This record gives sequence, C-alpha cells and structure tokens, in this order.
Amino acid sequence: MRLLLVEDDGALAKVLLRGLREEGYAVDHAGTCAAANESLDLNDYQLVILDLGLPDGDGLSLCAKRRANGMTTPVLMLTARDGVGSTVAGLDAGADDYLTKPFAYPELAARTRALLRRPAEAVSPVLQQGPVRLDTAAHSVWRDTDSGPVLVPLTPREFALLEHLMRRPGEVCRREHLLEQVWDANYDGLSNVVDVHIANLRRKLTVEPSVAASDAGEPDLIETVRGVGYRLLAEVA
Repeated sequence: MRLLLVEDDGALAKVLLRGLREEGYAVDHAGTCAAANESLDLNDYQLVILDLGLPDGDGLSLCAKRRANGMTTPVLMLTARDGVGSTVAGLDAGADDYLTKPFAYPELAARTRALLRRPAEAVSPVLQQGPVRLDTAAHSVWRDTDSGPVLVPLTPREFALLEHLMRRPGEVCRREHLLEQVWDANYDGLSNVVDVHIANLRRKLTVEPSVAASDAGEPDLIETVRGVGYRLLAEVA
C-alpha cells in the first residue's frame, strides 16, 4: 500500500519513513503544502499522514480543500497543538483520525493499520485465492497442503506485493504499477526488484519451497504476462 507522509520536521519524518517502510508500506514524503498537493495530483494513495503546521500553509486548509475536491483517501492528522478545539477542527476539516505530538511510533503504526482497514469495511480482512489465504489483520499467509494449512513466512514487502495481487485476481498488474503501489517514488522503474520479489513469492508459496512449482507438478499461482507484468490466477486447481 502506498502512503503519503506530509511532515516538515526532517528528524521526525526520517523516523516515520523508516518505521513505515520496514513494515512494508510504500511511503512518499512531502515537506510543504505545495509538494503534498503535487503528490496528491500525481499519485493514488491509500492513506495520507498530514502534519497540521507546514511552512507554506496549514494542514487543516489542505485537508479541507482536498475533501471539497472529492478526495476520499483516509487522513491521519498530526499536530503539536493539544486540546479538544484542535481535535474538533481537524476532524471538521475532514481528517479521519488525530494524533498529538509527541507520540510513540507504535501508536501511529496501530492507527495507520486501523485506517487502512476502514475503507474496506465491506471486504473481508481475509483474502482467499486457490490454496492461499492471506489475513490482513493478523498479517499472516497460509498455504493449503494435503496435510493441512502451512504458515508461509513472508517479508513485509512480499506480504504487501501478494496482498496487492490477491485483491486483483485475474487482473494484469504492470511492473510500473507494482513499483508505484508496493514501493515508492525513490525506486527506479528500470529496477528488477519486482521480478526478484515475485520469484521469492513463487518459491515460498509452493508446497515444497526448494522445488519449483512446475517441477513439483503444481501450477504457478502468479502468472507472468511477458513484457507487461504479473497476475494472480483467479482460479487455481
């Protein structure tokens, strides 16, 4: 999932970017209202983490204007201001949640997870495609085998990539799209990082991880569409 962090405090931004990226999120960073508006115009985000005070404007106004223009992306607002009045002002401007500085990173991470689940309230947090089951709440993946379900250990980035594919079964996802949604703007579009992660996913999702699916007599769960990208097979025997 791709997030936008709008924060002008360089030290705090560095900590948040590192923490969120270690959890597998693709995170872009903007330090001003102008940069945030440019990023929002160019990219689709699943969550905006927005500081209230910015060098060239106010996060309240930015949020209110984007909401007025139809933005439905969840917004987690950060501020050094305390008190009920500030909280009400942020929520009235269109924020979905509010966090007062200073805060502990685990609290921001928990609120981030909660907001990312909220838009999909009509969708089960458990995704199932063929023999693979992905639980977004527990952040776990299981592979059905003849002897029962087996837990598949994935890195945060592999988990994010698999979740993105499982939410679009049968749909071809271009490499550039996967880079944008699972990584962030700092990655080179010519990099083979997507292909490497897909290869790792295929290996881990086979019944015998040390054996290729084709050699084990299994169909590949993730199909390569040459010259385009990848898709998760909608139905796997």
